[in-house]
Amino acid sequence: MSRPPAPRAAARRATVRPRAPNGTPAPAPAAADGIALLRSSSLPTLVQRELERMILAGELSVGAKLNEASVAERLGVSRGPVREAFRALEAAGLVRLEKNRGVFVRQVGLDEADEIYDLRAVLDDYAGRLAAQNAGAPDVADLRLRLERMERAVGRGDLDAYHEANLGFHDRLVELAGNAKLLALYRRLVNELSLYRRATLDQSGIPSMSLGEHRAIVDCIAAGQAAAAGRLLREHVIASRERMHRKTGAALSAARPRRARKSA
Repeated sequence: MSRPPAPRAAARRATVRPRAPNGTPAPAPAAADGIALLRSSSLPTLVQRELERMILAGELSVGAKLNEASVAERLGVSRGPVREAFRALEAAGLVRLEKNRGVFVRQVGLDEADEIYDLRAVLDDYAGRLAAQNAGAPDVADLRLRLERMERAVGRGDLDAYHEANLGFHDRLVELAGNAKLLALYRRLVNELSLYRRATLDQSGIPSMSLGEHRAIVDCIAAGQAAAAGRLLREHVIASRERMHRKTGAALSAARPRRARKSA
């Protein structure tokens, strides 16, 4: 497997500009973007982003042990930024740090996935209400463009493109809620749920039925119908949870006995 671009190598390549026939540097938007990224981000942040990408893409498998020295060599950086990136990834819910054992890509089981969906249903309801109150016409137009990307992905049968567009759509909805703490918690839950999906779900087929759910949510946000937007988002999350269970062949946790809670 080819190695991903190392942050240092990316920095060197970002400064190389091709020259036009007259000898002057030719425009290089991609290089300029790379320089802007390197200037605005610390090296530990760049390492964190690359490891996060590799984990969510399945290049680093669930349960895999991450060796600090090997990761540093692979990415062309020293061990310090890797160590900092590991701590940030633990806070993001993607890895676990075990004393005297090392760092491992987290494993999320069915029960934990159910709990994440339960919490997401509550958070999405709240986010949908706030988004409907805060969104302006440009925001609604942006959401509709994101829907179109999902529809095109469904038309092509492109699961990866659909998944990316779907994540971006929901992330933007929560951004519109205007609550930074809510957004941070939401993103952690999405990361954790991605670990379960990556480990268990059959990746064949796209749930085209969810497109209608998305369209109805955007229509409510566009109309400023806060309660309806929240309700539809909550129902959408619950429906996604049910689809997950159907694909894995597992019984819904609601049908399984819950642990008894101690009375206060």
